[in-house]
This record gives sequence, C-alpha cells and structure tokens, in this order.
Amino acid sequence: MKILLVEDNEAIIMGLEYLLTQEGYQVLTARTVSQALELLNSGPCDLGVLDIALPDGDGFSLFRKIRQEGQFPVIFLTARDEEDDVVRGLELGAEDYIIKPFRNRELISRIRRVLRNSGKGNKVLWCKDISLNTETGKVRRGSAEISLTKLEYKILYNMMSCPGKLFTRDEILADIWDVAGNFVNDNTLSVTMKRLREKLGDSEGQIIRTVRGMGYRMEK
Repeated sequence: MKILLVEDNEAIIMGLEYLLTQEGYQVLTARTVSQALELLNSGPCDLGVLDIALPDGDGFSLFRKIRQEGQFPVIFLTARDEEDDVVRGLELGAEDYIIKPFRNRELISRIRRVLRNSGKGNKVLWCKDISLNTETGKVRRGSAEISLTKLEYKILYNMMSCPGKLFTRDEILADIWDVAGNFVNDNTLSVTMKRLREKLGDSEGQIIRTVRGMGYRMEK
C-alpha cells in the first residue's frame, strides 16, 4: 500500500515516515503542494494524508485536485481544529480529519479503516500457505480451514497485515484488550500464542517467530 504524506514539519515527517514504514506501508513524502503534484504524476497512491497549512497553498486545494482525478481517499492531518475547517474538510469529501497532536495507534487504526472502507485494503492476506480473508473472517492453511478464537484471530490479523514487523508484547496486549472484553494479561498472551501456533501447525515457531526479550514477528 502506497501512502502520500504531505506535511511541511520535518519532525512530523520523520516520525510518520518511520511509523508507517514499520506498519508495512510505502510512504511518499512532499513538503509542498507542488511537490505533491509531481509525485502524483509519477503514479497512483492508495491514500493521502494531507496537512492543511502548506508553504505554497493549502491541503484543501490539493484535495480538490486529487478529487478531480478521482484518485484515492484522503485524511486531513492538521493542527487547525476550528469547527469550520473540520466541517469544510469533511464536506469536501475527505474520509477523516485528525487533529494534531495525535496518537500513533489511533492514526494507524484510522488509516486501516479508511483503506478497508474504500476497498483498497487487502481482502485476503497471505503468509506462505496461510490465508486470512478479512471479509469472511476465514483462516486457512492450504485448503484446510482453521477455527480461531477472537483473540487468536485478532493477533493473527495484525501480524499478517504487517509481515516482518516486530510486535512487542506490550503492543499486542494493548491491541487485544477490547476483543476479549476484559483485561488480557501477559500469561494469557503466552498461552494464546502457543495455541495459535499449534492451530497453524507452527509449533516450532517458524512462521510466527519469537524475538527473545522483545516480542513476535510474522515471517514474510
């Protein structure tokens, strides 16, 4: 998935570029409207994350140019939290509007939701011969369907969405809290990972790797 990030704050660019790359996205960065248009001429993107205040224009005008081509969904990311700006952005047709400062996990969650709702998110995720259909919720290894609990499915979905990414235990625990409806402790996570591996036929940890002292990584 290719994301166009248009932002003129160098610190935010560096932080977001690192965050999105770690999540498995390809990131194109532009600091001005003109740079963004040059990037768009080189090929399509799957999502745009646009600041509003830019040195040579604004995100609203850039958004209109993007929409003229009917290219891809857009999220506005800006420090301008005035109600008129928020309403204007949404009425123009943007999929979301996020106010700075923002929380990284919330931003990633919103990006995934927008991509999924736009039909650009992958409907079937693959890792070796394991498939996960995000529409039906079915998981298979080869032709054999695998029955998973909600916790197991959520963990597998997150890891298959970003193969090769290291997930710390704290990250996984924070993300699966609401799936079970109650607190998930560290011991429960260890048991859940063990059962998930067994169901996938991965008892030796060759697909879901343990990174000692850190967490887990899904092999590409």
